[in-house]
Amino acid sequence: MYPEIMVMPMREELTSLGVQELRTPADVDRELGQQQGTTMVVVNSICGCAAGRMRPAVRAALQHEARPNRVFTVFAGQDMEATERARSYFTGYRPSSPSIALFRDGQLVHMLQRSDIEHRDSADIANELTRVFDEHCAAV
Repeated sequence: MYPEIMVMPMREELTSLGVQELRTPADVDRELGQQQGTTMVVVNSICGCAAGRMRPAVRAALQHEARPNRVFTVFAGQDMEATERARSYFTGYRPSSPSIALFRDGQLVHMLQRSDIEHRDSADIANELTRVFDEHCAAV
């Protein structure tokens, strides 16, 4: 684990947007156990390149008109038990940091893993997220 002082700016990059941190397995189960509507879970990471592209992409995408009802984050390598519990909801996907999962009514409908993030710029990642938001989060 890294010292909290090192990861604080990375946490704040998401929490300053209103993204709620889930720091314990109980937090994760409380918020993801009975999902209604759309929920995005961001697995934050200290990884420089991929996470450094992912966080600005999330910021840009959350400015879009269609967006998830609720947005949460866990921090890989810091809040390890919460991250492990969140990943247990990402059925069919291996652990990946950073990553972004989108659920609709409790069903995983889209997943971006590190391999989908690390070689793209933030604008491209944000474009994919807004496309997915339009598909799954827009009012019907």
